Amino acid sequence: MINRGDHEDNWVFYLYQADETVTLWVNKVGPYNNPQETYNYYTLPFCHPPGNAPHKWGGLGEVLGGNELIDSQIEIKFKRDVERTTICEIELEAAKVKQFKDAIDNSYWFEFFMGFVGEVVPDRSHDTKHVLWTHKNLVINYNGNQVGIGIIHVNLTQDNPKPLEEGRVLDMTYSVKWVPTNITFARRFDVYLDYPFFEHQIHWFSVFNSFMMVIFLTGLVSMILMRTLRNDYAKYAREDDDLETLERDVSEESGWKLVHGDVFRPSQNLALLSAVVGTGAQLATLVLLVIIFAIVGMLYIGRGAIVTTFIVCYAFTSFIAGYVSGGMYSRNGGKTWIKSMILTASLFPFICFGIGFILNTVAIFYGSLAAIPFGTMVVVFVIWAFISFPLALLGTVVGRNWSGAPNNPCRVKTIPRPIPEKKWYLTPSVISLMGGLLPFGSIFIEMYFVFTSFWNYKVYYVYGFMLLVFVILIIVTVCVTIVGTYFLLNAENYHWQWTSFFSAASTALYVYLYSIYYYYVKTKMSGFFQTSFYFGYTLMFCLGLGILCGDEERKDLKPLEKLANEFLQRRRRIVKALLEFWEMLKSHLYHKNIAEKSL
Repeated sequence: MINRGDHEDNWVFYLYQADETVTLWVNKVGPYNNPQETYNYYTLPFCHPPGNAPHKWGGLGEVLGGNELIDSQIEIKFKRDVERTTICEIELEAAKVKQFKDAIDNSYWFEFFMGFVGEVVPDRSHDTKHVLWTHKNLVINYNGNQVGIGIIHVNLTQDNPKPLEEGRVLDMTYSVKWVPTNITFARRFDVYLDYPFFEHQIHWFSVFNSFMMVIFLTGLVSMILMRTLRNDYAKYAREDDDLETLERDVSEESGWKLVHGDVFRPSQNLALLSAVVGTGAQLATLVLLVIIFAIVGMLYIGRGAIVTTFIVCYAFTSFIAGYVSGGMYSRNGGKTWIKSMILTASLFPFICFGIGFILNTVAIFYGSLAAIPFGTMVVVFVIWAFISFPLALLGTVVGRNWSGAPNNPCRVKTIPRPIPEKKWYLTPSVISLMGGLLPFGSIFIEMYFVFTSFWNYKVYYVYGFMLLVFVILIIVTVCVTIVGTYFLLNAENYHWQWTSFFSAASTALYVYLYSIYYYYVKTKMSGFFQTSFYFGYTLMFCLGLGILCGDEERKDLKPLEKLANEFLQRRRRIVKALLEFWEMLKSHLYHKNIAEKSL
């Protein structure tokens, strides 16, 4: 993009003076169909400025996005038109011709803005030949109606194609034309927004469809809790039952009521479960914050602003992960809380670091700008080590002390109850796989828009849609896991914690399967580099989505806890009534025996 050399700022309206120098930064080149496969602009034998051209390094998010701005040293003065002027002459040697031809065959694009390196065109003999665009025409729109004058938009076009022939000398030229415009600085980014695509009727229809799904699921959950369990609520709330009614109720117990003494038994791998649940709570808060910041602050305007916001918010929301994880681990009787705390603070970041390390190795091997510099790695690690990790530790300590007291309504039995065999569709694996279908159905249309914006050069700006879909996803996931947990407990299987987590987290499995379909059907990506980055980034995204959705399992048993408490009180009343009956019977037999002896 075109900005003044030392004052580039995506958020500040810089005011130029007439004939002031404007720097044209060159950034990167790469195959158009492979968005992540980008290289330094001067890896192609374009006109290279003499000496060491100034570099401009942006913020953390911009570096992670693979941007490296280099001063082109093309002379541009504010409001001064430039007729066709030579930049340099390129002598086409065999190696340079091969580089340009390979770039043209792969539809290389370059970024000042977006344009193509060259084309393959038919000649008179109907064969094809490679041509290189040798003239760049810059049309710069500026607004002079404000206090001062500023650049609003730059349009780059190319012409004067010349065939690539060894030994030929190409004259590389440019021209500049300044055109006034009435577009304000606040609306300067509208030209990059694809309104017909993102605000298409299908987008609105998908949100409406998801909303109807929410109504259906909440109705289903309400029916289970208020209709199916209504009799149980009423029965356990009665105080004046006679002994015969109490005995009949005991003999008719079935389903979830038989496992009330085991349902709050701590799950296997409690430390790991607490860690992923805590991380899920953190990611849910993180996504909500980033969406709100994107809506309020229009983060899509700044290069790398979304990534920077994500990293900073992740670090500062680590307290939530520690708090939820520490409280859950303590409530379930966990003893090695330090292990739980370390898992919470490091599990998801280290998985991302591992995937990122593999992808970075591939990028370094290819010499791509997608390779993360060592200094940037150090900065990210320092943020984790000195902000995220201490906050997770603090959250764990606070969670253990403030919300770590056991509050189960039922006492856990000493001897675990045997789990009977049930039909295949009531097994934990089937419930887990089926649980992700409806949440995925509520978001898969939005996934298409998100994938297209990330992989196909579109700017995603409809964060209001994303916020609504995110809320719908949370509601649908909660409803689905409540239903799945109820069915599992009715099957007398009290190992509900991990099953509930995976029934929600399986949403990510379907998103990953959809990403495979999207790769082969909706894109033209090719090559090991882009394929590894596509599936590596998607895997990272799906892991985060799965953990985020799995966090909703914490809410699954809330509607049943009151019923379990009523059931426990009912059992106590039954035992008390039986003891009173036994005492009355013994007293009656005792007095009867005395009366018989006196006769």
